[in-house]
This record gives sequence, C-alpha cells and structure tokens, in this order.
Amino acid sequence: MGFMETLAENRIRAAQDEGLFSNLPGQGKPLNLDDDRGVPEDLRLTFKILKNAGCLPVEMELSRQVYNLRQLLKTAIEENTQKELRRELNYLLMKEAISRQR
Repeated sequence: MGFMETLAENRIRAAQDEGLFSNLPGQGKPLNLDDDRGVPEDLRLTFKILKNAGCLPVEMELSRQVYNLRQLLKTAIEENTQKELRRELNYLLMKEAISRQR
C-alpha cells in the first residue's frame, strides 16, 4: 500500500473512531448497486449490457486472474509448474501496477 492509501486509511479510521460516520442516512441498509446516476448517459446502456453479460471491468478481471493464479500456485506440486505460474503471476502483477499508475 502506498503512502497516499495509508494516509487515507488512517484518516478514515480516525473519523470512524470519532463517530463521524454514525447515523448517516441509509445506515444499515443495503447499497443500491443498480444506481447509474454517476454514469454518463451515453454509456449507461453499454454498461448495462456488459453487466448483464457478466463482463467485469478490466481492473476487476485482472484482480480475479491474480487471485486464481495465487490459488493455483498454492496447489502446484511440480517445480516447473510453480515456476511457470510465478512467471505468469509476476506478469499480471506488473500489468496491474502499471494500470493503477495511469
């Protein structure tokens, strides 16, 4: 975690400890994940089609692949297989890091 992420996390925890997030509207209620007011109007239909098709955003798909590779690596027995999985995992982690910098 970078400096900015750590700083943000610390400030969020301090605000929670002070009770600044208590008694907010909608507290304890499920989030409405179908609310698309933040999506530009010309992209809403496209996003809805992709969502209904089960497509993930690029960042989430990359995280899913990293998770799956880590699980495979834990169960791999052969050294050659482990080496190949590590190489592929390192590639995906590098790709993920580059996409976060943008």
